[in-house]
Amino acid sequence: MCTVVCRFAPGEQFPVQMLALRDELATRAFDLPDFWWPDQPDVIGGRDRVAGGSWCVTSVPDGVTAVVLNRPDKRDADPGAPSRGVLPLLGVQYRSSWTEHVRTDGMASFNLVVATPDELQWWEFYGTTLLGHRLGAGTYKFTPRGLAEDMDPRLAGGRAVEAEVEAGATPAVWPEWLDVVRSTAPSADPAGFIVRVPIEGNSYETVFGQFLATRPGRLRLDYLTEPANGTDRDWTTQQLMRPGG
Repeated sequence: MCTVVCRFAPGEQFPVQMLALRDELATRAFDLPDFWWPDQPDVIGGRDRVAGGSWCVTSVPDGVTAVVLNRPDKRDADPGAPSRGVLPLLGVQYRSSWTEHVRTDGMASFNLVVATPDELQWWEFYGTTLLGHRLGAGTYKFTPRGLAEDMDPRLAGGRAVEAEVEAGATPAVWPEWLDVVRSTAPSADPAGFIVRVPIEGNSYETVFGQFLATRPGRLRLDYLTEPANGTDRDWTTQQLMRPGG
């Protein structure tokens, strides 16, 4: 995952809203969002077929979302170290205590964002040191380097149009954030918002994009593969509810 925009607004109808863009090798296979993990039957997210984990998942009953972004500090894990794809699954299950359930020693570097209806936390791991941060209400942009200071005003001011969440199409629900996705040309800079970097017969690019609005028991999820290839393609929408939503 390369770029995440998170709007954290405790007390509002949908306290956690996200735009998450995944950058990866185009040939690395993955599955679209579904309930892939039998031991966490209410957790939905895309699944990486290589390692079996995910880059972004949501626990629907709890309204908790966790997303991992790869950092460039240490690109490769040591032999036998856990994949970074386990982190979002641990994040939604254990929230701030996820660190008690996995050893980060030897892992490749990462940023992990865990957003609950009442709390937003971010951890950064450089390959040796793990630092945790608690963030207040607001809209934040995360990149592989961590929390970004610069943000397009359309991202900073964007939010889900609540009146459209139940039945509206993606453009009606996410007008500002979708406008940024559609108007950004792919960049050869791996740290860009939308990425396409040729690599010896392959490419490193933005392979997946998703929007989500969630509260306990309720999730609206919009997603699209290869969001830079054709701005007029329709996004897939999933409406998910659990008791209390």
